[in-house]
Amino acid sequence: MADGTKIEWTDATLNVVNGCSVISPGCANCYAMRAGGRNLPGHPSTGLTMPSKAGHVWTGEVRLNERALVLPLHWRRPRTIFWNAHGDLFHNDVSDAWIDRCFAVMALTPHHTHQVLTKRSARMQSYCANPWTPQRIARVILDEAAAWGVSGTDALAPCGDRAREQDPSFVHWPLPNVWKGVSVEDQKRADERIPDLLATPAAVRFLSCEPLLGPVDLTNITGAEKSRDYGSPVHGWSAIWQNNGLGRACLDWVIVGGESGPGSRPMHPDWARGLRDQCAAAGVPFLMKQWGDWELALDRERDDPDWRADYTNDYVDRGKSKWLNLEGGCGFHGKRFVVMRSVGKRAAGRLLDGVQHDGMPK
Repeated sequence: MADGTKIEWTDATLNVVNGCSVISPGCANCYAMRAGGRNLPGHPSTGLTMPSKAGHVWTGEVRLNERALVLPLHWRRPRTIFWNAHGDLFHNDVSDAWIDRCFAVMALTPHHTHQVLTKRSARMQSYCANPWTPQRIARVILDEAAAWGVSGTDALAPCGDRAREQDPSFVHWPLPNVWKGVSVEDQKRADERIPDLLATPAAVRFLSCEPLLGPVDLTNITGAEKSRDYGSPVHGWSAIWQNNGLGRACLDWVIVGGESGPGSRPMHPDWARGLRDQCAAAGVPFLMKQWGDWELALDRERDDPDWRADYTNDYVDRGKSKWLNLEGGCGFHGKRFVVMRSVGKRAAGRLLDGVQHDGMPK
């Protein structure tokens, strides 16, 4: 956990759940999983991974951190807080009771903005749509506030008069200071997780498309037949992209990023451009977090490289850099080809077509 972070879209990280399980391709090069394998002293992931042929992988064990849980209660300056950079709040081994306690802390700190991101979208939807969830959270606040170092009316002041009267219906749901998001690395995961997100009661809904491993079309999410929390059916992304009954798009924010670290996979520039353009058309904030380790070296449609160069191999060593031709072919007869070069995260930067995108929900 850190009060201050290098993550471009938040102010602080809070690791109340540490440890996870691999469930989709985006997990393969998880930085927290790699760090756990290095046995770094004091790192929250240490001891939660095991060796395999592909490197260290999660064991599936999770640890809960009570000390981290209560930190936001003592941070007076408003912050945007990303919960669980080294775990998943909705992991199967995290109990509803523990999730209740996390949301109780969020309810008691309305001066902070809390960001919750998960790959387990179905459980998040089920938990958040349960009509008893707000009352369970209220019960936690009434029972544990004093033990957390806030007592009497001070603990309940953010929750209003009904809280002070011990009325467990005081929690306003969904919490207005909590953003809920899902990780989406490709179209398959978009089709699986976005419908769950749209059916989740939330003040702000967002996507983290990092690492982006393939194109994602948000205009045709398949299998989106669930009902939103407002009751109207979801039959396709196009209709709900425009309006959700509240005068705004159902998605409030999209983050895009490439992969960094050992074994990182390159992000095709068209994948990032596609999401950028979809967001622009729908008026949804777009944030380009990073390219990862790979930068765009040549694009036959945009640049004028040496047409005699041979890029027919997938990987071509050229000095200290490694080049990857994502399109195939060598560019003869006007055929497009895109070549990525592995240069490291810092050198690759975060500009998309020369523009820095820092969109955030209002």
